[in-house]
Amino acid sequence: MRIILNEMKRNIILTILIAGALSSCGEYNKILKSTDYEYKYEAAKNYFANGKYSKSATLLEDMLIQLKGTDKAEESLYMLAMSYYNQEDYSTSSHYFTTYYNTYPKGQFTELARFHAGKSLGLDTPEPRLDQSGTYKAIQELQMFMEYFPQSSKKQEAQDMIFALQDKLVQKEYLAAKLYFDLGNYMGNNYQSCVITAQNALKDYPYAKLREDLSILVLRSKYQMAVQSIQEKKVERFRDAVDEYYAFKNEFPDSKYSKEVEKIFKESSKEFKD
Repeated sequence: MRIILNEMKRNIILTILIAGALSSCGEYNKILKSTDYEYKYEAAKNYFANGKYSKSATLLEDMLIQLKGTDKAEESLYMLAMSYYNQEDYSTSSHYFTTYYNTYPKGQFTELARFHAGKSLGLDTPEPRLDQSGTYKAIQELQMFMEYFPQSSKKQEAQDMIFALQDKLVQKEYLAAKLYFDLGNYMGNNYQSCVITAQNALKDYPYAKLREDLSILVLRSKYQMAVQSIQEKKVERFRDAVDEYYAFKNEFPDSKYSKEVEKIFKESSKEFKD
C-alpha cells in the first residue's frame, strides 16, 4: 500500500512539475536535453494534449530509440504519428502510421493507424495534372484497411475517400483525353488516342462523375475522324459516329450536350443516306 501511495504521489508531483515547465518557453529546451525519459515522455504527452504537436513530435522522435522495448513504445509511436498528422505533415505521418501497424499488427491503435496511414496518403496527393502514383498508393492503403477492419466505424469515411481519389484519377484521364482531342491530327491521329483514353477511363471507372464528359469526347472524336478521313473511309466512320450517338443518347437522354449531339447526328446521318 505504501509503495502504491508513493508511486501515486510521485506521479502527481511529476504532473505538477511538467505543467509548470510547459508554461515556460525556456523550459522546453531543458526538457529536450533531459535524460529523464519518463519526465520527458510525460512532457510530450502534455504538449500533445494541449495541441502543441510540433514540440510533442520533437520530444517523441528524440526518444524513439530509448523507448523501444518499453511499455511506452507502442503509445509513443502512435502519438508521434498523430502529432505529424495534426500538423498536416501527411507524408511523415503516413510513414509512422505504417511503421506502427507493421510493428504492432494487433496493437491497441492498429485499426486507427491503418486508417490514418491511408488517409494521410490521400490528403497528400497532388492535383490531377501531376503524377498520380501517390493516389494509387492511397487507394490501396485504404482498401487494405477495409479488408482488415470490415466492421470499422471508419469504413464509410475510407470508402468515400476512395471514391474521391478515383475521381481524381478520372480527372487526370479526362484532361489527357481532352488534350488529345484539342491536338486533333497534329503529328498523328490524336482523335483515336482520345477515344482510347476516354473509353479506358469509362471502363475502369464506370461510376465516374465525369462519365458524360468522357463520353462526349468519344463522340466528338469519332465525328471528327469521319469528317477529316479520306473519301473511302468516310461512310464507315460516319456510321460509327451515328452508332456512338445512339449509345450516348441511351445513357444520357437529357444531356447538357444535347444540342451538340443532335447536330453531330444530323451531319453524320446525311453523309451515308445520300
